[in-house]
Amino acid sequence: MPLSTSDRSLVEPVFRRLNVLRPLSAEARGLLEYAMVEGLQRAGPGEDLISEGDPVNSVRVVLSGWLCRYKTLEDGRRQIVNFIFPGETCDAHAFLLSVMDHSIATLTPAVYAEITRARFERLTWEDRALAEAFWCETLVNNAIQREWAINLGRRVALERVAHLFCEIFERLRPVGMTDGRSCNMPITQMDMADATGLSVVHLNRTVQELRASGLIVLRDRTLIINDLDGLRDAALFSPSYLQLYRLG
Repeated sequence: MPLSTSDRSLVEPVFRRLNVLRPLSAEARGLLEYAMVEGLQRAGPGEDLISEGDPVNSVRVVLSGWLCRYKTLEDGRRQIVNFIFPGETCDAHAFLLSVMDHSIATLTPAVYAEITRARFERLTWEDRALAEAFWCETLVNNAIQREWAINLGRRVALERVAHLFCEIFERLRPVGMTDGRSCNMPITQMDMADATGLSVVHLNRTVQELRASGLIVLRDRTLIINDLDGLRDAALFSPSYLQLYRLG
């Protein structure tokens, strides 16, 4: 059965992302396409797709919307440890562990594909490039986590926020979700504060500083980067850890 136009537009970010990591054959694309379309799910904003301590029995691939990985302290304080964007998976190999060590929640309305462990393992067994692409994505996620650790441990507030803006823009670019030097920014200042380890007041003051310097414009849920090189310099940002060029 041929895929509808709407189904194809939903799954396209996944193939744009994976093809950066490993070129996929038409056969591999077809196998994954049907697995994703058959497992389509929708969620509203603020929903937990999986919580810390839950068993993991499937792989979730994000088709649209923004999600976050987070942990919560006993007193309710939340730390966002990464964002998940269209075309990315929610830990492709997490099912190898007994339970989740963090939670994943939607920040906006989202569409995702849920692929059972058995089907995912069959897909990656049948196609080596597909298996390598998902392993590469896992390795890139590890690199992102190391960069976020540096962000929280060594960068000052302005560098942290500038780095976050650079990373978001660069991660959205391969999946066709940027327009020139702008991209959607549908998350709240609370979300950004929880991602950078700052108070909302400090986060707001830092964003205003970046605006005043002429580096960015942030309004109407849109980020416009007026000077990408200047923003990178302010953030001490190098995109190499994102593996935006084709590997292998």
